[in-house]
Amino acid sequence: MRTDHLHGLSASGFHKLFYTDWGDPGSRHVVICVHGLTRTCRDFDFLAQALAGECRVVCPDVVGRGRSDWLCHKDDYDYPQYMADMTALIARVSAWPAPSGWLGKLANFLTRRYGSRPIYWVGTSMGGMLGMLLAARPKSPIRKLVVNDVGPLIPKAALERIATYVGKDLRFQTFEELEAYVRQTSAPFGPLTAAQWHHLTLHGARQNDDGSWGMCYDPDIALPFRKDPLQDIDLWNYWDAITCPTLALRGADSDLLLKETAEQMQKRGPRAILVEFAGIGHAPMLMAEDQIKVVKDFLLAE
Repeated sequence: MRTDHLHGLSASGFHKLFYTDWGDPGSRHVVICVHGLTRTCRDFDFLAQALAGECRVVCPDVVGRGRSDWLCHKDDYDYPQYMADMTALIARVSAWPAPSGWLGKLANFLTRRYGSRPIYWVGTSMGGMLGMLLAARPKSPIRKLVVNDVGPLIPKAALERIATYVGKDLRFQTFEELEAYVRQTSAPFGPLTAAQWHHLTLHGARQNDDGSWGMCYDPDIALPFRKDPLQDIDLWNYWDAITCPTLALRGADSDLLLKETAEQMQKRGPRAILVEFAGIGHAPMLMAEDQIKVVKDFLLAE
């Protein structure tokens, strides 16, 4: 695993966007994995390791999360800013690497002949929404799309549940207390191992100056939940515009991607392949071998 960053631009200036980078930078397969609302890029470590032999896998911390900068103008925590940042990331990682000598000449030839490399997108929850919005655009570079427990209709009830915890600047005296909180609030993730819970907590945590522990995101990412009254989010017009092969994953107990929505996703737009995982709510964490296999088989199928 390598780490790097790029600079995004918002109304208040530039900000750093951190990402992990796995596999061969020269691979013809480039996979971008984008996390959920309060999560980080390290959620995808297990999936990235499994894909790194055949793909370059890039996993960003969306601005305001993980090791990326926090925004000065908090109203910018919304999808237009996230899409702009992801577009900058796509531009960077889709280009063929250009070393010196004959390899550089080869890279230049490939760029002229084939253009930039196509992007495969894997998005959990918020990351899946970003994938839908980007894949629906004309001439989108996204050639395969995986939406993990999110769809074109997000019910108000699920948004109200999320609003009960997101944005609270909670403090815990010990890391163990924080992990217990994560296990409780994230129980719908399903039957993770102790090591996986520790991994999710460790990489989603920050230690404050006073020694206490909290979640590794700017509490003001919750502003969109407070701007206007919550209501269903309807993105069917975007879904119907997607043409690339699409895989939809669903936790069988999910309250965010309802079963009837998932069934409609099979019939409309890209007519997604639907795979459900029993005993899981929102959202499958793509750490279990069966979940990883489904994603890998879809992405690498010719």
